[in-house]
Amino acid sequence: MNHKRVYRLMKELNIQSVIRKKRRYFGKEPSVIHPNRLNRKFKASEPNRMYVTDITYIPFGTRFFYLSSIQDLYNNEIVAWRVSHRNDLKLVMDTVEELAKKRDVHGAILHSDQGFQYTSKQYNQRIEGLGLMGSHSRKGNCLDNACIESFFSHLKTETLYFSQCKTEQELYQAIDNYIWFYNHERFQKKLNHCAPVEYRNTMVA
Repeated sequence: MNHKRVYRLMKELNIQSVIRKKRRYFGKEPSVIHPNRLNRKFKASEPNRMYVTDITYIPFGTRFFYLSSIQDLYNNEIVAWRVSHRNDLKLVMDTVEELAKKRDVHGAILHSDQGFQYTSKQYNQRIEGLGLMGSHSRKGNCLDNACIESFFSHLKTETLYFSQCKTEQELYQAIDNYIWFYNHERFQKKLNHCAPVEYRNTMVA
């Protein structure tokens, strides 16, 4: 069917298509770009040496919430996370601060994509102050951060996209419950069929 006919019929029937709003791009260059220090080598020989981090969105009713997580590549354990209704620099900074409270991060690598938070001067000054070495994926290449992307995929699939949650408190609790389950009970074949925390404790012992 010719597009002109479609247009005429839509006009006669008073039908309008839904068009996504396009984001404006100003061509702003990121402030800080680090080399890809991981280079897809997603296995660390000891804990607290190589971390990956990213943000994913979680649909909730008519809104979105954003989960920022940091994963230890030694055992794929989620070692820090924060949820916010805003995808901003504060969300990322709060996640890094949680990591620093829990782990000795000096000399470790913290890898991320080239999102605006991770290339900001404030973020990079803070991780440098903590003794962390920054690392960035190549632009537009999600496979450079595949481990944390895999975690997000499991999170959403295995919790049915949080469809049962009715309040923000229930959403937060569902995320907290799943991360505990992922760290303590969900076995992984590449971890000798252990859960992340079990694997870490076994190897340390």
